[in-house]
Amino acid sequence: MPSALPDGEPVPDDGTLPAAALAGAADRPLGFYLHVPYCATRCGYCDFNTYTATELRGTGGVLASRDNYADTLIDEIRLARKVLGDDPRAVRTVFVGGGTPTLLAADDLVRMLGAIRDEFGLAPGAEVTTEANPESVDPAYLSRLREGGFNRISFGMQSAKQHVLKVLDRTHTPGRPEACVAEAKAAGFSHVNLDLIYGTPGETDEDWRASLDSSIGAGPDHVSAYALIVEEGTQLARRIRRGEVPMTDDDVHADRYLMAESVLSSAGFEWYEVSNWATSAAGRCLHNELYWRGADWWGAGPGAHSHVGGVRWWNVKHPGAYAAALTGGRSPGAGRELLSDEDRRVERILLELRLREGAPLDLLRADGLAAARRALGEGLLQEGPYDEGRAVLTLRGRLLADAVVRDLVD
Repeated sequence: MPSALPDGEPVPDDGTLPAAALAGAADRPLGFYLHVPYCATRCGYCDFNTYTATELRGTGGVLASRDNYADTLIDEIRLARKVLGDDPRAVRTVFVGGGTPTLLAADDLVRMLGAIRDEFGLAPGAEVTTEANPESVDPAYLSRLREGGFNRISFGMQSAKQHVLKVLDRTHTPGRPEACVAEAKAAGFSHVNLDLIYGTPGETDEDWRASLDSSIGAGPDHVSAYALIVEEGTQLARRIRRGEVPMTDDDVHADRYLMAESVLSSAGFEWYEVSNWATSAAGRCLHNELYWRGADWWGAGPGAHSHVGGVRWWNVKHPGAYAAALTGGRSPGAGRELLSDEDRRVERILLELRLREGAPLDLLRADGLAAARRALGEGLLQEGPYDEGRAVLTLRGRLLADAVVRDLVD
């Protein structure tokens, strides 16, 4: 089941933010994340806030139905307009994630985007992305999304090998994600991403190489490659605990990452974040860069997280409770926290160090600077950027990114 929400102070019923959070807003980019919590089946490795029809049955009635979900989410977009008040910013990025957003009708996704356009406006050249399950779209669906204003799409591929997909409980047919790339391009999408996962129990080096080659051959301009994380409470974690499938160790993850870097870079992709590669600067996911750079975003939907001006909050998780709050004229916020200057400094290091441009050394305290000097000597940070005042990971540093970050923030 989905992981638990953090603790926090209550969110006011009307969602009001402290005045300090809105100060200087015009100087910060604004994005929207729209969460669609529905899936046809639950993948064995997933602990996201998602629900199948069976899991929702009898726990929210019509309020939990995906048939009227777009209308409910649009209510939160209108709430965002009230909370942000006279904020002059047009929205720079929109990202529809899940779950499986493409279980909704294409017209529903277009209406959700239209509500953002009506309430806030979209900035010139705004990036508008949706995630998609390869089996839940066809050329007509993709054409409708493109006509409605979507210009970027991300397909969950995970692997090119059937036995790997089976362990992950993925239901799409091998080869279908690659075909979707061609269909999306034909529909007029400017940017297409394929998501891959490495380190699945039973996956071999040859399997992973085949997945990389197949994804590159499909012709996307962006590839994401994530190490499988086995979350407690998931079906996969239970299978590993029972000894049904083996756990992949960290050395295998490292080898697979090095293979991804080698194969993708040889094919013209450049890393710009530890787990993300693009063929050009235009191919980068701008929405994720908002997260990594601490900008403002409003997360609409059950369990969605938001951040505006140092205030972070999260919505109630269940679709029924979410809809009930909005129907009752209340914010669906479950809790929030006000980040201190120190919190924000630490988060900048945590996030910006993962980027190709790295993090400014002047964010570091004395112990962090000493750790950075050690990391430089150990070949974990690049010398040129360090001399110019930035901590930028080497390839070896990317393999040990979490450990480097811990040292720099201590």
